[in-house]
Amino acid sequence: MSRIGNKPIHLPQSVKVEITRDQIKVAGPKGNLEVTLPKVITAKSDAGLLQFSRTSDEKSIKALHGLVRSLSANAILGVTTGFSKDLELVGTGYRVATSGANLVLSLGYSHPIVFNPVSGVTFAVEGNTKIKLTGIDKQLVGQVAANIRKLRPPEPYKGKGIRIVGEVIRRKSGKAAAKTAA
Repeated sequence: MSRIGNKPIHLPQSVKVEITRDQIKVAGPKGNLEVTLPKVITAKSDAGLLQFSRTSDEKSIKALHGLVRSLSANAILGVTTGFSKDLELVGTGYRVATSGANLVLSLGYSHPIVFNPVSGVTFAVEGNTKIKLTGIDKQLVGQVAANIRKLRPPEPYKGKGIRIVGEVIRRKSGKAAAKTAA
């Protein structure tokens, strides 16, 4: 029994859902999204609820059942409130600025790095060291945040780099600390 897949999704008044055989189209105040339906999962909408059912109880189909329900819930949440990720730059001289629609990052390299915008995700720079990414597609916002973080991932000794706010970096002690402990 898929516990996630069997839970109904409550549809807000501002959201319109159109179900076809292979897609669910979600339209809301912030935009439109589409979720692909596998052939083994069916969806129905009635009385402000969106429910999913599956054709059999195979393990892979149960997994798809929960996945499709979660993706649909994220699409509905995205078109109503949207998603955001906050990034922070930690390190001496690390800073970010905007140049038109692009992000210009100074990350300790000999040259600034220009990050081009992705359609569906907006950048907002707060101060010199904070970036806020917003959009309606949760997967796209997370992927863009990961791509920016990949430019200079946090290192374990001093913690310098680009990190997602709230991310815990496991710190290591250096060589000097290891010698004094022995």
